[in-house]
Amino acid sequence: MMLLIVSMLVAGCDTSEEAAVVPLDPPAEGDSLKVATRNGPTTYYLDRDELPAGPEHDLINRFAAAHGWDVEWRLHESTAEVLASLESGEVQLAAAGLTHLPSRDERFQRGPAHTDIIEQVVCHREMRPLPRQLEDMKGVEIVVTADSSYAEKLATLANDHTGIDFREDPRATEILLTAVADQELECTIADSTIVQVVRRHFPHLEIAMNLASGDQLGWYLPRGHGALAEMSRQWMQSPEGQDAIETVEARYYAYIGEFDFVDLRALNRRIDDRLPRFLELFHQAEQATGLPADLLASQAYQESHWDPEAVSPTGVRGIMMLTQNTAESLGVTNRLDPAASIDGGARYLADRHQRLPDDIPEPDRTYLALASYNIGRGHVLDARELARELGKNPDAWEDMKEVLPLKADERYYPQTRYGYARGFEPVHYVQRIRNYLDVISASID
Repeated sequence: MMLLIVSMLVAGCDTSEEAAVVPLDPPAEGDSLKVATRNGPTTYYLDRDELPAGPEHDLINRFAAAHGWDVEWRLHESTAEVLASLESGEVQLAAAGLTHLPSRDERFQRGPAHTDIIEQVVCHREMRPLPRQLEDMKGVEIVVTADSSYAEKLATLANDHTGIDFREDPRATEILLTAVADQELECTIADSTIVQVVRRHFPHLEIAMNLASGDQLGWYLPRGHGALAEMSRQWMQSPEGQDAIETVEARYYAYIGEFDFVDLRALNRRIDDRLPRFLELFHQAEQATGLPADLLASQAYQESHWDPEAVSPTGVRGIMMLTQNTAESLGVTNRLDPAASIDGGARYLADRHQRLPDDIPEPDRTYLALASYNIGRGHVLDARELARELGKNPDAWEDMKEVLPLKADERYYPQTRYGYARGFEPVHYVQRIRNYLDVISASID
């Protein structure tokens, strides 16, 4: 009889990990989705208006809205903290730029992937010699974020290559990149997305080598949340989810061009040397027009590199590079006076912005206003009409940046009211201002 009881107890107490996982229900409509994330430019941060932004923030908000959920964010400073929050079960999902790894798949419920990345070894540009291949990493000081995919990758490489050593640090990858830029550390490892964004602020960061490719960032959930994981995968693979990914790519990454060390080094130097002389003027222009000071400063840098005496071969001049006709229409009598030029340029951009339809959303409205400043309102109106004829959205910058170059295409411009224009120029113009804006914003209070 005792043997039978023991047998029944053993049969009813499967100690396998799978049997111990209790299935958990997704949030009900109207409830909150509890999400752990990490503070950083490629995950979640507060923008210049102190509103939440970031790639992971935007994706999660779209996913939650599609299911009628609010989002309750749990903000952490490191990957280790995010994983601990996930493991404790205090959140239902982690969206924090986490690389999908077999080791993490064993600990957590794997969610959908959304971004392809390359892990890159990053050192200071002046380090000699730079480690260009695995054999060169012998004796190099390498510090990486604790509990990261980088630590796991290096641990594997250290088993196969003698001399590779590294140290884990609780600080976030962005902070370690700053330490490398300041030459406090020799090298670190970061995802290509992070390097792409941070490197513009610290142009002396050098990509020494690609450590691994083919990795993907995605979401993770606590064990037991299989139903929610499946819902997230279905949404991410749906047309709405794919549109959300494309929107994130366009908003946060696509406008960042090829890295230009000389240009970005000069920008960072001029932020210290030149910008303070004009900062109050940009703030005054913001008060007068409502346009953000950092946007105006970024536009002025694109126009003249903050040189109040700049003159182009075509006759535009001053820190905002006003034409003679535009200056006269604005009442600017001396285009080389930085106060008059900044005030006039800001009022002119505000006019371009105000003349656009009220229902164009931001930031698209601002991008179209900048394009109008650069190429002229008539050509932008032509391009908007052409966009409608081609089945494109004239209110979306992503569509308009494809249509504007057609103003230089003889198949299209003869049918437009204002004719030929170098339509690729405003696309380049807006792209560079957006790139500068990300760097300059951090320097303007």
